[in-house]
Amino acid sequence: MAILIQATLPPSSFAMSTLPAPIGPLLFLDTLADQRMDLAALFIVPIGEAPPPISAEGAEFPPVEIARFQNVSVWRSRFSCPADAPSTYHWADQRFDIAGLPAGDLNIAYVSCNGEEHGDLDRDGAERNAMWARLRAQHKARPLSLLLHGGDQVYADEATHGHPLSDDWPDTLPRDPSRADLADLRDHLREKFLERYIAIYSAPEVAHVMARVPSLMQWDDHDICDGWGSLQRSRTYSPVGQALFDVARDAALLFQHACVDGDLPPRFFDASGLHLGWEVSLPGLRLLGPDLRSERTRREVMGIRGWQMLEQAADRAAPGRTFVMSSVPLLGPRLSLLEMIMVLIPTMQKYEDDLRDQWQSRAHRDSWQHMLELMQRIARPADQDVTVLSGEIHLATRGEMPLGNGKTLHQLVASGIAHRAPPRVWARILHVLAHLGDSPLRGHPISINRIPGQPRRYVAERNYLTVSRRDNSWQAEWEFETSGTSPALPL
Repeated sequence: MAILIQATLPPSSFAMSTLPAPIGPLLFLDTLADQRMDLAALFIVPIGEAPPPISAEGAEFPPVEIARFQNVSVWRSRFSCPADAPSTYHWADQRFDIAGLPAGDLNIAYVSCNGEEHGDLDRDGAERNAMWARLRAQHKARPLSLLLHGGDQVYADEATHGHPLSDDWPDTLPRDPSRADLADLRDHLREKFLERYIAIYSAPEVAHVMARVPSLMQWDDHDICDGWGSLQRSRTYSPVGQALFDVARDAALLFQHACVDGDLPPRFFDASGLHLGWEVSLPGLRLLGPDLRSERTRREVMGIRGWQMLEQAADRAAPGRTFVMSSVPLLGPRLSLLEMIMVLIPTMQKYEDDLRDQWQSRAHRDSWQHMLELMQRIARPADQDVTVLSGEIHLATRGEMPLGNGKTLHQLVASGIAHRAPPRVWARILHVLAHLGDSPLRGHPISINRIPGQPRRYVAERNYLTVSRRDNSWQAEWEFETSGTSPALPL
């Protein structure tokens, strides 16, 4: 049964304007079962309009309205296609090809950090989406089976601007906001989140890929606000903070998973949605997307549900390759010295939450060790391997940790596809810190290594990643804005 959310929003440049054409279809993978790929196609259209049905395998699948804003409504069509072979679907007299997930060779793309903290909506589209155009061209040449989005799909940092309750978030908060004022704030935030998702999904470079390649997404802090979960409790648990999280979560369910509360697809571990982690499996391949934000605190990366999901996954047989999406890098340089320096320098303390976001933070040492032990458990059976995919740092790099029995945990970091690279001096600082090394698990030293073809451990260029299976072996390639395609890295 369709679940309809109605939201009354104040006017905005997007919500109040007439869209020149419907946005969509945008494909999302609901689940895999019985050699079938269950998909959701999302549409954003002007209010009062209904998108035509999806046509696949001789049947029609009319969209249903799942959310309504003042002048924009969101529709979804659920349909299925073969999982192990290429297929097509039609919509509005257009044909769309889907590569499927064959048992042999396949390509999976990984992207992250699709925006910037300030002024992202004002950027020139061709500049902003240059790497999306590159990905579009790659898909035409080497079709992609899946598109993994590893966090910061939108940058909502400026969504709090323009409302008296949140204009100075998180530095200044109202003492005792009224219910009416909080309701008005929620309307304001809904408008701003809607604006950002429409801006991204209406970009032709993004829309082309997402209409043909099913997406799986896991959010990170900028999908809510900068540093969510690492901010002081007085901020995140304030009425304004909770309003911000609730609106961001509703928007993520709608625009990143094509669902609403009470309607989550079966790939999610927690049907209540308190933890938004998910798992997708098929023969020889498993994808795990733990949620590192919903239950995060300044002392815990995940809550009970998140750890339950990973514990159960570690104990469940999954022959082949498991890819774990950790929005923040699981393998990284020792950051405790940098944390101590920042705490001592008043002008640097505002960046403390950025370091506390990391697994390597002193506050998360126990959680980090536990997560690494879970990676060991996944790889313990002779026929299982594990690789971690991450973003977040606006640089590209890779790491390794020996797991024992001749196996290696590979960490592949690709960030960001739209976020411009930070100053090269930051990459050099991390390069120096990487020399210090770290062994959170005794006897299993972490090393940060150069990407093939690169002179340093951290690459300050926009980028995305492709992991490919060739003759039952996996390899990784980075696509860099200036350097081009890296030589393949065997996994």
